[in-house]
Amino acid sequence: MIMAKKESNQHLQIISDIQQKKFKPVYFLMGPEPYYIDLITNTIIENALDEADRDFNQTIVYGSDVNMASVINAAKRYPMMAVRQLVVVKEAQQLDKMEELSYYLQKPQKSTILVLNYKYGTLKNKKLLAEIEKIGVLYESKKLYDYQLPGFINNYFLQKGYSIGQKECTMLSDAIGTDLSRLTGEMEKLLISLPREEKRITANHIESNIGISKDFNNFELLNAVINRNYYKASQIIQYFEKNPKSNPFIVTISVLFNFFSNLMLLYFIPNKSETSISTELKLKNIYQAKDYMIALRNYNAYKCIDIISLIRIYDTRSKGVGTAPGTADSDLLKELIFKIMH
Repeated sequence: MIMAKKESNQHLQIISDIQQKKFKPVYFLMGPEPYYIDLITNTIIENALDEADRDFNQTIVYGSDVNMASVINAAKRYPMMAVRQLVVVKEAQQLDKMEELSYYLQKPQKSTILVLNYKYGTLKNKKLLAEIEKIGVLYESKKLYDYQLPGFINNYFLQKGYSIGQKECTMLSDAIGTDLSRLTGEMEKLLISLPREEKRITANHIESNIGISKDFNNFELLNAVINRNYYKASQIIQYFEKNPKSNPFIVTISVLFNFFSNLMLLYFIPNKSETSISTELKLKNIYQAKDYMIALRNYNAYKCIDIISLIRIYDTRSKGVGTAPGTADSDLLKELIFKIMH
């Protein structure tokens, strides 16, 4: 069975090896998430050759413009007055006759680093994948789930020497979503805008530089629902109504569904301490367990079942099923929150 490396931190090991000049002859980078594929590829480009050697020893092509025979011919060339050469095929999923790569893999050129970016999907040829993995790096770049985004954001800033809180992570993840290229772009803009002495990302920084409200967002709405603070929830919904593009209904309803689905699991565990809740839900921060403990007190299991059902109904209604034409998402959200909290 082919086991492309799927661990969430596998890319870090690959990047570390590249930075230490521990190169493999072939890198086959595939999967639905382009961010990690581009990250590894750019790291190879930055480290494989000195800048002076790149003119004659670096070849970057696109799968739509070449065929496998020309890629193999390029890979078989010897470097010109350099230790190695680099051949990168971007959008390799557009290459015809991928199986021909097998001929090159039998005897790869030792002085060549061949990189193939197979984006937005995975190669199904198990025999070829096994041959790649035997001599090179086979990496599958998987999409992150919504619940993984706060951890990604936190780690991204930590690696750059900055810290960020749970609320701020949630603000960014809710507003930007799972497009990691866009998300990292916004985070880089945020870092550039910070005063040099600042090492902590705050809600004020995010509000000022990215345009996400620190007081009226999905994190604060969920907090209001957890604490049954209907007045605060109504204020946030009014803000959402005035700023619909910044606060899409589908994101808000996903946040609510994820929380109450997790909450439902907790009614069946015998020990409802913060530590047990953190372990059961695999929470990265034990302080997140406090919200669940409050919700357990404010909503019983029967109410939680009703809430999950309501969320599903209103998700369907937001798609036009059983809803009058022209019904605004803000009206649906008002109804949903009222029914959840009463």
